Order: sequence, then structure tokens, then C-alpha cells
Amino acid sequence: MKAVCVLKGTCEVAGVVHFEQEGDGPVTVKGRITGLADGKHGFHIHVYGDNTNGCVSAGPHFNPYNKTHGGPDDEVRHVGDLGNVTSSGGVAEFQIKDKVISLQGEKCIIGRTVVVHEKEDDLGKGGDNESLITGNAGGRLACGVIGICP
Repeated sequence: MKAVCVLKGTCEVAGVVHFEQEGDGPVTVKGRITGLADGKHGFHIHVYGDNTNGCVSAGPHFNPYNKTHGGPDDEVRHVGDLGNVTSSGGVAEFQIKDKVISLQGEKCIIGRTVVVHEKEDDLGKGGDNESLITGNAGGRLACGVIGICP
């Protein structure tokens, strides 16, 4: 299966993210986001595929098992916790393999929203309550709904 997300946001932040999964295997996430400040930016799947009020409408991180926020390699994490993407020269190009998200079944991300944040995700290790909810990743710079591809 394949899916795609077109990101649009503030301050000229924009990009495209592709998702691909074979059977029940991990999902490969490949993308390119432009207009970002250099450094790390939180990168998450949010629960709602609603961008009617900008990225705020996407709701919280996709978290069907009510776990605390964590990093992509942590056992305890939200399903939507994909960590960070790193921008250099205003561009983040990345490829992630994730074993938790899926393009089918109860952990399906199709119809949900990808959000890229203004700050680095502390992966739930920031030592405060907000870290366990959002990773202290800050505001939402760009977002887009994930759609299925032929």
C-alpha cells in the first residue's frame, strides 16, 4: 500500500511525504520539507484529518492506546510519534522506517494529519508534563491530511 501527504503551512513551509508498506511490515516514510529553520523539528501523526482551522484542527498526537509521548524507538510512545526531521539549508530530506504506524488496521494513519513542528521533539525525556504529551515540540508549522495512493 502507498499513501501521500502534501504539507502546507506558515512562513513558506511546505513539503510532500510518501508512505509505503508491504504486508504487515514496517512503513517507510520518505519526504522533503522546505522553508524550515535549520535544526530538528518534531514530526508527528495527529489524530484528526481536519485542517479546517489550520493545523490546530488536527487535534493531539494519534494515541489510540493512551500511552505517554516517546521517541520512535521507545516501547512506550504514541502511535503517531515519529521523532524529528532535521533541516539543513532550509530543507529537511528524510527516510524513516517505523514499525508502529500502519496503512491498514487499527493503527492506520490514512485520513489523519502529518504535522511538522517549530521545535525539536524531546522524545518524552524533557522532565516535565508537557514533554510526556507533546515532546515540547512547539507550534505547528505545516500540516496535511494523509491520503491513499493507487
